[in-house]
Amino acid sequence: MLKYIIIDDEPLAHEIIEEFCSMLPHLQLKKNCYNAMEAMQFLNSNTIDFIFLDINMPKLRGLDFLKTLTNPPKTIITTAYKEHALEGFELNVVDYLLKPFSFDRLVKAVNKITEITPFQKPEIVTSTLNLNSKRFFLKGNKKHHQINPADILFIEAYGNYTKVFLKEEMIVSHEKISSFENLLSQENFLRVHKSFIVAIDKIKLIEGNRIHINDHKIPIGQTYKNEINKLYNS
Repeated sequence: MLKYIIIDDEPLAHEIIEEFCSMLPHLQLKKNCYNAMEAMQFLNSNTIDFIFLDINMPKLRGLDFLKTLTNPPKTIITTAYKEHALEGFELNVVDYLLKPFSFDRLVKAVNKITEITPFQKPEIVTSTLNLNSKRFFLKGNKKHHQINPADILFIEAYGNYTKVFLKEEMIVSHEKISSFENLLSQENFLRVHKSFIVAIDKIKLIEGNRIHINDHKIPIGQTYKNEINKLYNS
């Protein structure tokens, strides 16, 4: 679990960052700080892994605050002003997010933190509540979700994460897609691309190099075409 704080004078910025990070199961918010002095006081008595830091704040700018720290945490800068990027990288910040930023862009920044910070990796916990469907628990969005494989539409590798698309929701997990390939029944699930596993019974149609599942179009990898062909040539 990676612990982080948000330092920004805008409440909306806190809401956006917190909402995005809540979708990443290995992150834990420890404190919302609305100015540099509040953050300084918290860091004097607490240890965290990284910070989201705004540059333009009253009284003490984010970068000036960073310079005051003897051993600063890993830092992701968040700002609406790109002209401060060079100064930020000179302070060895991990990444620089220009507001407004997307979830995908934040994930890339957090991935950089993950790559240089060791943490205990969450595990898929299997359950024998139903031997026929082999339900399992999956940690995602800071919760343990009980997953019935019959509800899975498809699974997508997503950088250091995996998206599990279910009938009613999508869960972001820190498990590798290979973990799901080993866990799920080969009779019911098929790897169709290096980044995708699909539930065979959820396939609506196959058209060219695309598999249609509901409104989703999933690519078929070149090396997986033979396995796809077996579905309708058997």
